[in-house]
Amino acid sequence: MRRPLLSYIILFFLVSTLAQAKVPSRCLVIDTIPFERTAYNNLIMDAVLNKTNSVRLMFHTASNDVTLVAESAAKLKSIRFEETVGGVKSWGGESNDSRMSLNNAIDIASLSWLKIPIWEDLTSGQGTDGKFGLGLLQGKVVTLDFDSSYMLVSDNLPVDIAIYEKLPLSVENGNLFVNIRCSDGKLEWENRFLIHTGYAGALMFDDEFVVEHRLDSVLHPVGEKVLHDAFGNAVVSKKVVVPSVKLGQEQLTNVAAGYFKGATGLQRISILGGDFLKRFNLVIDADRAFIYLKPSRLFTTAFTSL
Repeated sequence: MRRPLLSYIILFFLVSTLAQAKVPSRCLVIDTIPFERTAYNNLIMDAVLNKTNSVRLMFHTASNDVTLVAESAAKLKSIRFEETVGGVKSWGGESNDSRMSLNNAIDIASLSWLKIPIWEDLTSGQGTDGKFGLGLLQGKVVTLDFDSSYMLVSDNLPVDIAIYEKLPLSVENGNLFVNIRCSDGKLEWENRFLIHTGYAGALMFDDEFVVEHRLDSVLHPVGEKVLHDAFGNAVVSKKVVVPSVKLGQEQLTNVAAGYFKGATGLQRISILGGDFLKRFNLVIDADRAFIYLKPSRLFTTAFTSL
């Protein structure tokens, strides 16, 4: 009777030891998804629709839906649009019509989803067929590792999370916001910014913030750029340089930023875009209550003028 008991004790010891061992991937990873970071700071991942069509989708933290651009959708045999929905709002236009395809299967790496609606847009990030957002990753920890160009999707925070700085998030209509402090060396302005991996630039100021702090006279324009939203609506933005920007304890200098020309009333929220976000390895917790960050290898790279 003693040998079976001794075997159980040894087995229990081995299982306990393995359970306490460190995981090489730094967290209990459900999936590791490689991404391509383009010259436009878009994060592109390969996906398969309805087990048939291969597409390239941009990861878009400011959108919870899955969308396809009309030009790409027309070439996909597995996509059929059953409905047209009016009154879809975008930041460049108050109302747009968008077609919707119901009940689609989506595979990204080894992650799979069923019965997913897909919306039709006119534009997406350069070189992509459409985009997907955090809506597909509800209840999961999402890590963007710009050092290795991987997204990690997991149930738990990384085991080395203590070396990251923890910042609170605010959530509105499924969108994630974090507070940032900007300064011209004399005055400091704090505002909340939408975390937006689909925006190529670093910062975009909302109209009210520009007017309240008279940024159009404090930050002198260095150029202009025409931007288009997902439905092709065009707006003109002024380009400026912000001497100092702080996210948590980390400070960046001479940060490229923009705001819309005139008091348009179109830009109601300030945006934190890809040219800023790539400078950090980011972890978004499963409850979307906190974001964790540490500088990436891109932290000191020059800001781009897109």
